Amino acid sequence: PAPHFVGDGFRVHNFIPGAQRLSMERMTPFILLDYNSKFYFPPSEKPRGVGVHPHKGFETVTIAYKGGVAHHDSSGGGGVIGVGDVQWMTAASGILHKEYHEENFSYNTALLVIEGNVTVNGNQKVPLDNFALFENKGETFQVAANEDSLVLVLSGEPINEPIAAHGPFVMNTRQELVQAFEDFNAGKFGYLED
Repeated sequence: PAPHFVGDGFRVHNFIPGAQRLSMERMTPFILLDYNSKFYFPPSEKPRGVGVHPHKGFETVTIAYKGGVAHHDSSGGGGVIGVGDVQWMTAASGILHKEYHEENFSYNTALLVIEGNVTVNGNQKVPLDNFALFENKGETFQVAANEDSLVLVLSGEPINEPIAAHGPFVMNTRQELVQAFEDFNAGKFGYLED
């Protein structure tokens, strides 16, 4: 069958009960089969998916062949269904559920050239002992070594918390920073012989 969107994150082909002669009655105990074939979704600020919706009277099974699907339900269940994982949810007397793309995007990414020199994305030369910061756009980049090179790649999800830093301490507030110094001076960090 032709694909259609479920929410804004899942482009599915509905085989059961959509395809000819594949009614719920004919296919019992399998009453619904939506197949999300390969499809490219560009990065987005808000994860795409299906918002809160109800289920009752059956069990859902989600299999992730590629990619990842995050989910939560009103019974406290949730997590990420990764490649090769299976998630089985019992709707029983009623449950609320939401599913969305795994929030694995737009990370802060940079690289440090430790040995040699490289070219990034075909045109930006990064010599020895230099640091390159990427824009938070796209999903891929290319690094070509212009000679034997060693490169450290840093990539991580921004925490977006307040930062109060001084010397060897990094806290969220100035008050926590003052408390860290007081704890250190009071010997609360333990003892280590010099």
